[in-house]
Amino acid sequence: MIRIVIAEDQRMLLGALGSLLSLEEDMEVIGQAANGEEAISLVRTLQPDVCIMDIEMPLKTGLDAAEELMNCDCKVIILTTFARTGYFQRALKAKVSGYLLKDSPSEELASSIRSIMAGRRVYAPELMDDFYSEENPLTVREKDVLALVADGKNTKEIANELNIKTGTVRNYISTIFEKLEVKNRIEAISQSKEKGWFK
Repeated sequence: MIRIVIAEDQRMLLGALGSLLSLEEDMEVIGQAANGEEAISLVRTLQPDVCIMDIEMPLKTGLDAAEELMNCDCKVIILTTFARTGYFQRALKAKVSGYLLKDSPSEELASSIRSIMAGRRVYAPELMDDFYSEENPLTVREKDVLALVADGKNTKEIANELNIKTGTVRNYISTIFEKLEVKNRIEAISQSKEKGWFK
């Protein structure tokens, strides 16, 4: 019997997923969590074979939880509406066993779980296509600058925090605009969020 914990903050979907998987003869849903923190706690307490996790949940996201559970025996499957390259890259780094999209046919979930239990990894095909076409073009330093911009810091504050001159910060910002093909800070931030490049 494959023992499963599901983490999903939309109660109706959580219940539906639980009912759906319980219909499978070789699967048993042993725990349900409404956020990432609950998911971590349930996995540590119940020791399931698989934890199916949404990404955007309160307290801790599914990706935060996956990172914390990286070295445990439970196989983590991300099940989300977000086909974002940045999220996928982060999930891969957290060594998740699967990354599936919620608009996939429901029978695919059960067969993916069986494949993962057999030692395979299962990723939504559309993510694989995007993954190879859309890497974040920014350098580590440019990402640092953009993260501070997103935190609402001005040029002077960024310069102080990174120990560089304000002119250098301005150069970084104009390079960021150029690489992301945007006109201002707001567009740069929203595009990076859209592509899942922000943690």
